[in-house]
Amino acid sequence: MIDPADLTAKLIQCASVTPVEGGALVLLERLLSDAGFTCNRVDRGDVSNLFARWGDKGHSKTFGFNGHTDVVPVGDETAWTVDPFGAEIKNGFMYGRGSTDMKSGVAAFAAAAIDFVKDTPPDGSIILTITGDEEGDAVDGTVALLDWMDKQGEAMSVCLVGEPTSPNHMGEMMKIGRRGSMTAYITATGVQGHSAYPHRAKNPVPAMADLVHTLAGATLDDGTEHFDASTLAVVNFDTGNPANNVIPAQCKSVVNIRFNDAHTGAQLTDWLQENLNAVGARHDIKFEMRVKISGESFITPPGDLSALIGQAVQLETNRTPEMSTTGGTSDARFVQAHCPVVEFGLVGKTMHQVDERVEVAQIHQLKAIYSRILGDYFG
Repeated sequence: MIDPADLTAKLIQCASVTPVEGGALVLLERLLSDAGFTCNRVDRGDVSNLFARWGDKGHSKTFGFNGHTDVVPVGDETAWTVDPFGAEIKNGFMYGRGSTDMKSGVAAFAAAAIDFVKDTPPDGSIILTITGDEEGDAVDGTVALLDWMDKQGEAMSVCLVGEPTSPNHMGEMMKIGRRGSMTAYITATGVQGHSAYPHRAKNPVPAMADLVHTLAGATLDDGTEHFDASTLAVVNFDTGNPANNVIPAQCKSVVNIRFNDAHTGAQLTDWLQENLNAVGARHDIKFEMRVKISGESFITPPGDLSALIGQAVQLETNRTPEMSTTGGTSDARFVQAHCPVVEFGLVGKTMHQVDERVEVAQIHQLKAIYSRILGDYFG
């Protein structure tokens, strides 16, 4: 039997700050290969990725798992009470960067899958796609794995993403979708001048203030069946002007939108541009905009996959998980174009924090949930 807590500790001790591999994927590849999984490194650019399959290629019943071993930087290391990569256990909690997000999830599924195929070899296949680029730009990670799978004729029938999903208590929430995310980088350009002679300049600051006030006050929607209302946040407003007697030539702002399935990124881009045009005409100021769409909103409608996961969670935790679409983005946004996908993992209260930690008992509980999911899926 593979001890998921021990495997979590070994993964934490790999300092895999994105996009550094740090030995985490090497460790997993060796462990999975020894258990009979066919493993392929699918590295692209500076990013390391691992594909592992047990069973025949192209089987019609293939359960997939997606996760990541890269972690965010530790931040101020002096603020930590333990070694961020020491995997120290105190009072029933294992401390370390990535303990919650999401080396424990990867360890729990790998342990469950290895024990499952050894004890009850299924009529089907199990695939693990593990990336080192979820916390980074997410360009050469899960996307690269899915591109490689398409070329190789590899496919998952369904996929479980092991991100931490529960806000406070183990088993209280699964994710059946995610909001879309996009960022608009906006520049207003006028004419620089002396602040004592404003009539000789063209000040872009009031125009930008008007624009962000208009955008921040807009109601994008009132929510949909499975999603809360879309939100828009102004996250930066800057002239880069240190002088109090100069009207700047430019003013810049950044706006982030988290949107539901009432919109697409392209539709919201058009809406932003319409507002830029209207405010620009009102102030006689030129606006320019660059938009980055990190992901579109998506949902896996409640059905067989969510019922499978929900039943396993309920039996192991005595909680029926809420089917949610809240939170930020995850690599499920890429997987959803490949097959139905649901996310379920540990409590995420300390992810990305100083002294990130996971309750050791919950790692074992997560393995039990994943084991039950595999057993019920292959039935």
